Amino acid sequence: MALEGDLSPLRESFGVSGFCIINSIRNRLLETNQLFERRRLNTNMGTKLSCAKHKKSLKKAKREREPCIAFVHTTNLPALFQDLQISLLVTTYQAQRVMTFSAPSRSKMFMLMRVFPRPTGVAIKEDELALCSMNQIWFFRLVTNLRDDQGKLMPYDYFLAPRRSHVTGDIAAHQLAWHRDELLIVNTRFSCLCTLDEHWSFVPGWKPPFISSYAPEDRCHLNGFCLDEHGPKYATALGATDQPGGWRENKARGGILMEVPSGEIVAHNLSMPHTPMLYRNQLWVLESGSGSLLTVDPKSGLTELVVRLPGFLRGLSFFDKYAFIGLCQIREKSNFGGLPIEAMFDKLKCAIYVVDITTGTEVGLIEFTKGVEELFDIQVLPGVKNPHILGFEEETINQIMVIPPQFVGACTLDHTAKQLRSQN
Repeated sequence: MALEGDLSPLRESFGVSGFCIINSIRNRLLETNQLFERRRLNTNMGTKLSCAKHKKSLKKAKREREPCIAFVHTTNLPALFQDLQISLLVTTYQAQRVMTFSAPSRSKMFMLMRVFPRPTGVAIKEDELALCSMNQIWFFRLVTNLRDDQGKLMPYDYFLAPRRSHVTGDIAAHQLAWHRDELLIVNTRFSCLCTLDEHWSFVPGWKPPFISSYAPEDRCHLNGFCLDEHGPKYATALGATDQPGGWRENKARGGILMEVPSGEIVAHNLSMPHTPMLYRNQLWVLESGSGSLLTVDPKSGLTELVVRLPGFLRGLSFFDKYAFIGLCQIREKSNFGGLPIEAMFDKLKCAIYVVDITTGTEVGLIEFTKGVEELFDIQVLPGVKNPHILGFEEETINQIMVIPPQFVGACTLDHTAKQLRSQN
């Protein structure tokens, strides 16, 4: 007998009582069938969910095995690094990494990464390095002649160990540089240069003459400066404005290059200028919005194109006859959209280009293929073949102690901890 359908014809054959009994049995059978069907579906669904969970676990394991940041380089670059006897230190606030690039052989580049919150500018002097991050300035010391607990010399010829930090708050610190023993910082949020004092977050200093007061309003997006023997000499900003965020209105062509301390505008109508530098008796600047490395005549304000590259330029360092230039993809359209560089190239790169400044030709490059879309600062490390930075991500930071050399012989080291010591 079919479980579904109209049972009314059975009423005449079995009467009302018999019909009720048949109908009750039919309903119970239907409920039983539905119960078995739900169990079957749940079993199949459980199998599908189990398979999906397994596939997801495999994909996660594969992702964990793959590097989070990947790069390629031109084949000639390792030999060039070895011939010049240099390494590079690079920051990316987008990927929150400080990286070093070195050439262990004439055919291979090596990258070391350390995690810091939104790292930007770097300043180096003798045996000290300063790093801008999201709300702090970090200070590292160079440790040399480093040995393990067995007395074996470690392979690093440039080992940076973090020693202290100064909390500034989020001042959008960009570039920084030492003038003698004083560290000068571009305080972009307050539209000024500033210094540090242990009693204060920062001490405001020079500001462009069109900025009427110190305020956390990013009025002109002051972003870079350079020094001569007397102190700050030139500075860049994205607009000569005194309104909160006023530089954004004409970001494509409102950039300026100023003389410091007078604030006189040396060059204007620039497309997002960054990183002014004095090198080989010339004034250089990155016109980031057009992907251009320019030289500037400080007297006339005339600019000359050295090279144009397929990216938003940020980060510049010189060594010998070469410029090391950082390229970024345009990730934040609200800040960097609508720039000339977008119409010049079909695709923008995140890379480090090496350019011969005597000819303007591209010599080699490191291109990021995964994980990094924007760079910030680039510093050449002269005479360095194997740099190392002590970071905070691993247990190593808890097991490395550097002590004054006169106490090395008097200390008993824990051999299980594999502590390192300096014998300067």
